[in-house]
Parts: sequence; structure tokens; C-alpha cells
Amino acid sequence: MSEQVKYRTLDQAQVDDICRRHELLWSGKPGGARASLTYCVLDGLSVANRDLSDADFTGSTMVGSDLSGTVLNSSSLYGCDLRRANLAGASLRRADMRGAALRGANLQGADLSETDLREGTIAQMDRERGLAILKHRSRPGEMTMANFKGANLSRSKMSGSSAQRADFTDAILLGARLVKANLRSTVFSGANLEGADLSGADLTDADMTDAVLIDTTLTMARLDNCDRTGALTNDPIGKNMRELDRPVEDMIEDHIRWCATGGKEGQPSSFDETDLRPLKSLAGKTLTAFHARGATLYGLDLEGAQLQGARLERADLRMACLRGADLRGADLTGAKLHNADLRDCKLGPLILTGDRLLPASLAAAKVRYSDLTGADLRHIKATGADFSYSTLFGTDVRNALFTGSCFTGARVGETFESDVEDLQGVVDLDAA
Repeated sequence: MSEQVKYRTLDQAQVDDICRRHELLWSGKPGGARASLTYCVLDGLSVANRDLSDADFTGSTMVGSDLSGTVLNSSSLYGCDLRRANLAGASLRRADMRGAALRGANLQGADLSETDLREGTIAQMDRERGLAILKHRSRPGEMTMANFKGANLSRSKMSGSSAQRADFTDAILLGARLVKANLRSTVFSGANLEGADLSGADLTDADMTDAVLIDTTLTMARLDNCDRTGALTNDPIGKNMRELDRPVEDMIEDHIRWCATGGKEGQPSSFDETDLRPLKSLAGKTLTAFHARGATLYGLDLEGAQLQGARLERADLRMACLRGADLRGADLTGAKLHNADLRDCKLGPLILTGDRLLPASLAAAKVRYSDLTGADLRHIKATGADFSYSTLFGTDVRNALFTGSCFTGARVGETFESDVEDLQGVVDLDAA
């Protein structure tokens, strides 16, 4: 006869007390104790916005529970039943989630970097057979229909897991391991799978439109009816910069000299529709009136670059670093800026002769999951732009036009609405 695991059913008050003592422990105050919630029934309860780093939830059931915004770094969620649980915005860095059941769970915007999501089982003592296996009602390691939109799953381990019909839209999966994973009908639209290993994975009917598949391993993967339209791969997009009439490096130096001499020496450059990824960095360069319409600048380091009046319509600037860059008067209409670093970026107006203002434009741009902390967006024309899940704390938006823009899940400052000139037709700003 096996010794059956005994589950403890806790109420909200008991859970709150355990969480309180765990937080006391981490703060170094007396009365603290590590949260040990192994084999507990916590269905429907809330631990939202708590700091439960290094807590132990092994084998517990949390069906429909609220863990939104909770810090669970390095915690053990081994074999947990988290079906339909709300983990939106939670931090689960380096957590052990092997064998967790995540069917229908919401992990939108969660940080799961280096988290272990592989298959797992829980063993219990059996007097006759030594170790027996404890199984949850859901299949271990199952992520069917889970919501991972915008989640950070960099270097996470999901080999052998099942994530059929899960949604990884705009998720970051840099270096993730999904070897032999079941990903049938899974959505990876706009997701970043750079350096990920999907060897032997089943991607039948998967949606990988506009995904980043640079250095992604797809050896022996099943790709029947897998839609990879618009995916960014190692192959050049548009013009290959190495096949232009002149070396790009020489053209850049000519442009810098043209800027430095007020047009007396050198000449302006144009890189419209050119794939500039091999440049890696243009940080700190003076590139006033830089033309790169429809160009691919994915992941480029443009920190501190002088890009006043730049023409960057429809440019792909996903994952680019534009921290502190001067983009006054720049045209970024329709640009892709997903997960870009725009902290302290200058996107205000360019002052022309006669005190005329040339506003910068982010009209119809995709600025999802980007960081605009401390950025200058005065007078910006951002009509119809998508700022979903972006951070706009300390952003100067005086006289800005956000007509018809989307702010689903965005984080904005307290004076945002009063500072903006036009918010007509905006979407989800109240929920930001």
C-alpha cells in the first residue's frame, strides 16, 4: 500500500499570514518564515502582488488562483496545477515549473526567463514498489491554450512540453529550448525566437507570421501548414548592404562628415529598404536626416545617435536600443518598435527657421512592450499607434496627439491624460 499524499486546504486568511511571514523573512525582520505551501489546495485564492521569491508550492493546486504581479523568482512550482490561474505580469525568473499544468492560464507579460517548464512528475513513497508516481488530473507539463502574450521566456526550458493552441504573440523566447515540444496550432505571431532550439518540435498549423527566426534551429521540426509569412530570418530583407555600389561603412562616414561640415564635405546617404543588421552598432553617430525608410535595423545599437529629421517610415527597429537618441522631427510612421529601448529618447519637435516646429511622427507605429521612461514626446504625432504594454513613466507628452492609439496594459504617469492634447478615440487608456 502506498502512503497517499495528504493535501491541506487553506483559506485566504491562512495564506495571507504565510505570505506575511515570508515577506518578514526576506526583509530581515523578526517573526519571518519561508512560505512552504507544498501539497496545499489554494484554488481560487489570491497571492497577487506579493513577493514570494524562493517559496515552495510543490504539488499544490491553484486552479483559478490570482498570482498576478507576484514575484516568484527561484520558487518551486513543481507539479502545480495552475489551470486558468492568473499569472499576468508575474515574475517567475529561474522558477522550477516542471510538470506544472498551465491549461488556459494567463501569463501575459510575465517574466519567465530561465524558467524550467519541461515535463515532470512527482514521486511518493510506496511500501511495495519503492516510488510511485503522483499524477494531477491534467497532463504534466501541459500549456494547452495558455496565454503567453508578451511574456519573457528567454533561455527557458520547454523541451518535450505540450503547448497546443497556446498564444505566444510578441513573446520573447531568446535562446529558449523547445526540443520535441508539441506546438500544433500554436501562435507565435511577432514572437522573438532568436537562437531558440525547436528541433523535432511539431509546428503543424502554427502561426509564425512576423516572428523573429534568426539563428533558430528547426532541424527535423514538423512545419506542415506553418505560416511563416513576414518572418525575419538570417536571410537579408530587401537590399543586401554588402551588395550596394559602395561599402556601407564608407557611406556612413561620408554622411557623418556631411553633417559635421554643414554639407560642405561628404554626402548624405540613403539606405531605404536595406538590411542594416550586419552593422550591429551606430551608437553615438551623428546621422542627421538619415534615410532608412523600410529598412531593417532589428537589434541595432543606436544609443545616443543623432538622428534629427531622420526618415524611418516602416523601418524594423524591433529590439533596437535608442536610449538617449535624438530623434527630434524624425518620421517613424508605421515603424516596428516592439521591445525597443527608448528610455530618455528625444522625440520632440525639431525647431526650424522662423521658429517653425517639425513634430516627430509615430503615426501607426507598433511600439508594443517598449520602454519610453523619461522620453520626450512633446508635440508627437502618434495617431493610430499601438503602445500596448509599454512603459511611459516620466514621459513628457505635452501637446502630443494620440488620436485613436491603443494603450492596452500600458503604464503611464499620473499626469498623462491632462498633458496630452488629443486622446480622441484612444483604446484601453482607462485600463492602463
